Amino acid sequence: MKLITAIIQPHKLDDVKEALAAAGVHGLTVSEANGYGRQRGHTEVYRGAEYTVDLIPKIRVEVLSDDADAETLVGVIVKSAGSGTIGDGKVWIAPLDSVTRVRTGETGSAAI
Repeated sequence: MKLITAIIQPHKLDDVKEALAAAGVHGLTVSEANGYGRQRGHTEVYRGAEYTVDLIPKIRVEVLSDDADAETLVGVIVKSAGSGTIGDGKVWIAPLDSVTRVRTGETGSAAI
């Protein structure tokens, strides 16, 4: 089993959710995140004063998947979250030792 984590732009969340649902994903976790990558933030002007925004708002999406489906789901996320501009985000896969559904006690792939 794998844990797929994606950091995406907030306005792309609906596109990613719809694409994952179409790919057969039944559950995901979404949380707000702040950070920066290569762009190192940006400057903005507010009421004539220029200031630096160091941490850019992002969305963190986490999905559990079977080993065989992980690369396919990463492709779905990359395609639906990408805009071709800097700051589109990152996606990574981490191995999972075990997963247990709290309600039923099911473990492994049955718990996904």
